[in-house]
Amino acid sequence: MNRTLIACSYVDEHNTLYTRNTHHAPLPNHHPNEIHMPTRILNFGSLNIDHVYRVEAFVRPGETIHSLSYRQFAGGKGFNQSIALARAGAPVYHAGKIGPEGGWLLEMLATAGAVTEDVLQVETPTGHALIQVDDQGENSIILFGGANQAITAEDVARVLSRFTAGDYLLLQNEISQMPLILQRATALGLRVVFNPAPMTRALLDYPLGGVSIFIVNETEGEALTGVSAPDAMLDEMRRRFPAAATVLTLGGAGAIFADADRRIPIPAVPVTAVDTTAAGDTFTGYFLAGIVRGNGVEDALHEAARAAAICVTRPGAAESIPGRREVMRDA
Repeated sequence: MNRTLIACSYVDEHNTLYTRNTHHAPLPNHHPNEIHMPTRILNFGSLNIDHVYRVEAFVRPGETIHSLSYRQFAGGKGFNQSIALARAGAPVYHAGKIGPEGGWLLEMLATAGAVTEDVLQVETPTGHALIQVDDQGENSIILFGGANQAITAEDVARVLSRFTAGDYLLLQNEISQMPLILQRATALGLRVVFNPAPMTRALLDYPLGGVSIFIVNETEGEALTGVSAPDAMLDEMRRRFPAAATVLTLGGAGAIFADADRRIPIPAVPVTAVDTTAAGDTFTGYFLAGIVRGNGVEDALHEAARAAAICVTRPGAAESIPGRREVMRDA
């Protein structure tokens, strides 16, 4: 069933109104904000509805607490990264699945500029997240996979058949069929960018030899390598995945890019954080958009850091991701 059922209206943090009419038809195969890039980016990823609770401190085992506030946002690492790519001006095509209540997520993607014809509606509920955000802006998240876990082998074949060698495939770890997607992408010659989040034991057995770029934080990097010091971590990533580059994000300490020839560290942009939920996804989307645009690695890293810094000063996930004009304003 390839249509979206939409039933109400929604205003995001940018004061954009999304009107949800019933029986919304699939979107056409074009990219309204596309800039001149020779390749396309397929993001085969999750779409979630985030339930965000502001708390003084995270709930502990056996404890019941009152939340200070509650808000609902669009989210999912895949969704957030597509929004970041689209707002950065990149030609992004999102593939995935939503449930009957998730049609407004497609509306947001389309308004941002993403192509969504490969997002299908199924009867399984849309994936969602329960997110606690404390007074320091840190977050704690519980995920329910829902429709994100309903990806089939047939879906993988159908979606990947639309793309060709040299196109980019961006992946996270919130949908089903990940090993098959990685295998097929490698066979097709797609350039795979992998953000291994959330980290699971099963992920360690994925066929990762075809990944072109890993984008990891310290926790994910340590799980992949068994070491915690950043330089040692990057050394071990190079040993295990010699054909891949790695971007290691370090929160307030910035980020480091490493490949066979160089290491490029960049500082974080100092800001007062309100909500860090989508910081990593914003960084990932803006970095990849810069690379596909043809920017140098260092320029792409700096732009990604500026975008992430703006993002954390606002509440929410996708709603907090800035557009490129704002990011470049003070560059």
